[in-house]
Order: sequence, then C-alpha cells, then structure tokens
Amino acid sequence: MFSFDPYSPSVDADPFPAYKVLRDEYPCFWSSDAQTWMLSRYADIFSAGLDWKTYSSAKGNLMTELPNRAGATLGTTDPPRHDRLRGLIQHAFMKRNLEGMMEPIGNIARTAAEQLRGNRRFDFITEFSSKFTVRVLFAALGLPLGDEQTVRDKAVLMVQSDPLTRAKGTEHIAAYNWMQDYAARVIAQRRENPQNDLISHFSTAEIDGDRLDEREVLLTTTTLIMAGIESLGGFMSMFALNMADHGEARRAVAENPALLPDAIEESLRFNTSAQRFRRCLQKDVTLHGQTMRAGDFVCLAYGSGNRDERQFQNPDAYDIRRKPRGHLGFGGGVHACLGSAFARIATKIAFEEFHKVIPDYARAHEQLSWMPSSTFRSPLKMELLVN
Repeated sequence: MFSFDPYSPSVDADPFPAYKVLRDEYPCFWSSDAQTWMLSRYADIFSAGLDWKTYSSAKGNLMTELPNRAGATLGTTDPPRHDRLRGLIQHAFMKRNLEGMMEPIGNIARTAAEQLRGNRRFDFITEFSSKFTVRVLFAALGLPLGDEQTVRDKAVLMVQSDPLTRAKGTEHIAAYNWMQDYAARVIAQRRENPQNDLISHFSTAEIDGDRLDEREVLLTTTTLIMAGIESLGGFMSMFALNMADHGEARRAVAENPALLPDAIEESLRFNTSAQRFRRCLQKDVTLHGQTMRAGDFVCLAYGSGNRDERQFQNPDAYDIRRKPRGHLGFGGGVHACLGSAFARIATKIAFEEFHKVIPDYARAHEQLSWMPSSTFRSPLKMELLVN
C-alpha cells in the first residue's frame, strides 16, 4: 500500500519517484504520517496558491510550524493583513536599494571564491555557500559582525524537524528562541542608531501612517534571517549540485556566464530547495474524487509540481535552455517569495565569481547527507572534486 511521509529521510534524499506516483495515481492524497493532504500536480498547486480564501496560511506555512510565528509574518498571513505587511516590507526593501548591494555582493563572492583557489577537494557548503550567504545577509540586514557562525547554525536548526517524532525538537525550538532574542537586541540597537540596512527600515517603514508593530518587526526579522541563510544557501547548494551532476551544462555556464539566469530558473524548477509548504482549508473541497474538510491541513508540494509532465515537457531532464515559465521554485500566488529578485541576483553574482576560480568540478560522493526537514531540501554537506 502506497504511503508518503514528508518526514522520511528517504524522501529527503530523493522525493521525485514518490512524487510521480502521487501525481499519476493519488493526486489528492491523505498522508496519515503527516496528517495532511498532499497536492502534487502543478495545476492544483498553482490554483491553491491563488485561492487564499480557501487555502489559508494563517495557521502557519511550514509543514512543522515554529511556535507563535503564525499570523505575524508574510508567509503566515492572508489578505488583507498579508497585503499590508507586504507593502510595508517592500517599502523597506526599496529604501535599502538592492541594486546598491551588487558591488558588496560581488566583493563577498570574490573573496569566498579566491579562498578556494588551489584546492583540489572542498565542501561547497561550509567553504563557499555558507560563507557567502551569511556575509551577504549580514550586510543587507545590518547584523553585527562576529556572530556569523552562531547565527547560521541556529538558522539551519530552525528549519529542521525530528523525523521520528515528526515535530520540532527541543534543540529546534531553542534555536528559534535564541534567534528571536538576538533579533530583538539588534532591532533595539538600530532604533537607537538607524542605518541604511533592512532592519533599520523595517523598524521605521510607514505607509499612510501605518507601521509594523513590535511583534511583526521581530518575527519578520527572525524569518528573514532564517530564510536568507537557509533558503538562499540551500538553493545555491542545489544549483551547485545540478552543475556538478550535469557536465555539459556546467561547462556551458562557466564558459558563458550570460547563461546563468536561464540555468538558475531551470534549477529552481528542477531541484528547488523549497519543496513543500502548508495551508489550512477554510471550507470543504472535493478534488480528484476526494473530499478534504474545512480545518484539514493541505501540503502544496512545489517540488512535485515542478516535475509535472502535464506542465513541463520531459520534466526530469535538466535543460538550461528550457526557459521554464511559471515554475514554483519561489512558490506562487499571494505568497510568491518577496526575496526572489535578491536571491536571483546574489546567486548569479556568486557563481560568476565561483566559476572564474573553479570552472570544472564534480561530486566527490554519490551519496549525500540531507537536512532533515519536512519543508526544505538541501544537503548538509557536499564535497566537490576540482577537475
């Protein structure tokens, strides 16, 4: 009998065979392991993302939610509150002027890449992507230098879950509490001494007299630290994995960096780190012969929708010239990722510099150790061999 457990280490390692079974045979599937319905076809996921009145995010969007987060962040609110938060946060992003970040991002990427010069074998995550993403995040948010490793370690723990208990463990909750305390201290410092950084702008963002309240500022900052480190870092690791596994594509991109934007879009489709997000039904819905009840949780399996042959031709092939339109690598609907433009720019710059130093590489090990997470998918460690 078929089962699908998003907490299973085997799903972390390779969810795609199970996704295909879901799409073909059980497109609306009740996972007793996760106590949630699974939607796996692109059309169903895309429609659910647009229908926020039915598929609500107000009870949390992570498959295993963090305490007291729901209802105060972009990902855990519905319109009109979501639209208010998005407007205020976008205002802060505009004031920060992300175009002005391109030169610092380039300098950070160049330094991280140069430190690898001459290496014949290295861990991409600890020696490049983590260093890069944490330093970029610290520069954008205005976080104090010296805390980089601790902040990264806590952010990675926050998105994990225990595959045995199918819940957040004490270490995950402790990491979340630590991050909130850390964010609160930085917010207080920025209010006393505002600067041209995102935390300063979050604290003071105002549209027609409306401002973020204290809880919204705190949880938005905490979420951005988590997302900035793990989502960007996870995606960069997946992009490097795709490049390492597909030599023809890697050589083309290294020789012609103008191909990077298309390669990034195809990686977001082919192997997104944002695999599954949760919604809560506000009314009964019948889909593919199954009736989901109001109050039930529903998982939108973005990683499955991106491999749906009903939407993408030959979806299990990695083709950097595909130009995949409408992929779900950054979610969709009202909850499409606010930081998607920043993530695209940062990844492009990072790999331009990385490929200048290391244009030819491959995986050192076939088997990878994957992060235990019901929502995100990325390797904990990925050693590369320089050819």
